[in-house]
Amino acid sequence: MSTTATLATLSDSDLAADPNWWRQAAVYQIYPRSFADSNGDGLGDIKGITAKVPYLKELGIDAVWLSPFYPSALADGGYDVDDYRNVDPKLGTLADFDEMAKALHSAGIKLIADIVPNHSSNRHEWFQEALASPRGSAARDRYIFRDGLGENGDLPPSDWDSVFGGPAWERITEPDGTPGQWYLHIFAKEQPDLNWANREIRDDFLKTLRFWSDRGVDGFRVDVAHALTKDLTEPLLSKLELTEANSGTDGFDDGSHPFWDRDEVHDIYVEWREVFNEYNPPRTAVAEAWVHATRRARYASPEGLGQAFNFDLLQADFDAEEFREIITRNLAEAKQTGASSTWVFSNHDVVRHATRYGLPKAAKGPADKKLAKGQDGKAWLLAGGPKDELDVELGERRARAATLLMLAVPGSAYLYQGEELGLQEVADIPDSERQDPAFFRNKGVEVGRDGCRVPLPWKVEGASFGFGDGGAHLPQPDWFSKYAVEAQDGTNNSTLELYRKALKLRRELQAEEELEWIETGNPEVLHFSRPGGWQSVTNFGDTAVDLPAGTVLLTSDPLEDGKLPANSTVWLR
Repeated sequence: MSTTATLATLSDSDLAADPNWWRQAAVYQIYPRSFADSNGDGLGDIKGITAKVPYLKELGIDAVWLSPFYPSALADGGYDVDDYRNVDPKLGTLADFDEMAKALHSAGIKLIADIVPNHSSNRHEWFQEALASPRGSAARDRYIFRDGLGENGDLPPSDWDSVFGGPAWERITEPDGTPGQWYLHIFAKEQPDLNWANREIRDDFLKTLRFWSDRGVDGFRVDVAHALTKDLTEPLLSKLELTEANSGTDGFDDGSHPFWDRDEVHDIYVEWREVFNEYNPPRTAVAEAWVHATRRARYASPEGLGQAFNFDLLQADFDAEEFREIITRNLAEAKQTGASSTWVFSNHDVVRHATRYGLPKAAKGPADKKLAKGQDGKAWLLAGGPKDELDVELGERRARAATLLMLAVPGSAYLYQGEELGLQEVADIPDSERQDPAFFRNKGVEVGRDGCRVPLPWKVEGASFGFGDGGAHLPQPDWFSKYAVEAQDGTNNSTLELYRKALKLRRELQAEEELEWIETGNPEVLHFSRPGGWQSVTNFGDTAVDLPAGTVLLTSDPLEDGKLPANSTVWLR
């Protein structure tokens, strides 16, 4: 499958108008509150991002994915949105956003905005209106309200659990002060689910897509893209009934779950695609859809969002056979649908991969569970991150090797802020300073996601390692100093310099979206070629191996007597 042109042959003006720019883009996720603080209030902000555009340009990325920046009470890290067409005053203004977008575009970097369509916050004007309105009102119909069960409606409409723990229904007090109806919240109670059967909801989100597209947003990452449409025909199924229906080997692979991955959700994205295609080049989108592998393709169809996250490598062990199977299968799926695949190891929801790869292997959890590859990671975090269980050096070597392999594979590479520094997960955050609702709702079960959201270290010294003059909203450990940008900038063999070299080479070497496996005779070594003679070799084993013929372009770690060392990747031509 070929793109119309490779990035290496496009001028800046061509790149700006290239409708296929996203197919093999390197996308850098920014969690705004933890990236850079411009005003010293301890919270990262929009101006902080703008100030770091030269850093992002030197890194060599093609696009920035901006996690939620909207007004929010931060009940879920910004994914509880008060106003979909504004910027959180704590982070800046719309004018600041416009300045950031202009700076990124001037540096040749696209901008992808996170959009959160499944739920608003409970502070959204619509929800406040619903609380002040009677049963059966138009305001209530924007959300999912139901009468309770039992003689006085004291019981929730079903026994469903929220993703964050506890019941998925919350009872309200009616305007007259009496106990009232219940509303659905698949996530936190501060995140009431919107009713996508309501035409007003659909039209308003089309307005939101145009609002940000008109301000220069080039694409959207769609949060919980598989949950918008729901079948709440009564009687609602119980947890037990849902479990029994999901007991087969394929689970819910037919769209029959009452709120996950229903077929009719794609009707929404057909309308979104019509909006995206109003622009030149068309706006892009990528679905966050934790669905059965056989169901992912529809989210990535050209008539829909166009691309869907593939979390398979994120959930995999550092294992040659597992990597090969995942890469082969996902490239075949992408070719069949006309999309390009996506690759990711870390994001704002999971234990950083430099840490995961330094932990003992453990049985994996269910493939549709966030933090699934944290079955070992979570145990380590809950125990306070005991040093004797984590091999930091091994984790870093494997993370560098895995990333270099990923950057050689056709498709989009999604990078998470700080991974270019080799950052480890921060395990020892005091309970009193944690912020993630998953921790507070599931103490002792879910440690939460704060450990990968700690503000970045920019300088070797200082109260917040250069993040800002007023400290950091999550505590940074002393060991952050050696991972700081300042410590790695220009330092030979540093992880930062490896990412810079790899991203620059990747852009120069990119070609058609094809990959050919080359048999090595060693089950611990993966070797493949890309069009134009570009080759990647990864040694997943514990001993050094001979290199194939070719000119060495880049290695994740230095060669040992001309051999590829254990847990390392080399690019050749």
